[in-house]
Amino acid sequence: MSWAFLRDLLSGVNKYSTGIGRIWVAVVFLFRLLVYVAAAENIWKHEHDEFECNIKQPGCENVCFDHFFPVSHIRFWALQLIMVSTPSLLVVFHVAYRENREKRHNQKLYKNPGKIDGGLLCTYLISLILKTGLEIFFLILFYKLYNGFKIPRLVKCDIKPCPNTVDCYISKPTEKMIFLYFLVATSCLCIILNLSELSYLMFKYSTKCYLKRHVKNQQ
Repeated sequence: MSWAFLRDLLSGVNKYSTGIGRIWVAVVFLFRLLVYVAAAENIWKHEHDEFECNIKQPGCENVCFDHFFPVSHIRFWALQLIMVSTPSLLVVFHVAYRENREKRHNQKLYKNPGKIDGGLLCTYLISLILKTGLEIFFLILFYKLYNGFKIPRLVKCDIKPCPNTVDCYISKPTEKMIFLYFLVATSCLCIILNLSELSYLMFKYSTKCYLKRHVKNQQ
């Protein structure tokens, strides 16, 4: 799978982000995208082939694997990475709209089309809320799908067509557990960064409005 489009998206977003937003881009790019592509994808590459049960009943192993892994971890994280990055497109599109509007009117309508103020501030705040909401949603969904943030060494399966309770073994559970904790931790870090940036922008905007009102009253 090519991740060039996501890399280009993050590069574009970086131009119009605050300092905290640039840290978020760095975390997503370095600690999530690169780790996913360079290491995690290979660890889960043959997870189905390496899932073994102590019985050779036809269909039993496939059914047990589907029950304990309804969605592949690696595809789940790929979807999560794409979804939490997509709201940033709103900011890129809004800036592009501003630039296109200036070209149509052939005059300078904004001091800086990429400056976070006015309508672009609202778009930026909406993108932060969406990113935070999606991060939390995927963490909760992962927890529900896999009954927690853990990779068991052994799972017991008694689903038909298995004739009785069989033991199934997951390959490289310790290694997978380490990367699971790392990816969950970076996801939590992104939530903290998004909430910090949201609070910062709201505080900055509120202070600006208060000072304007105060100056107006003084005059």
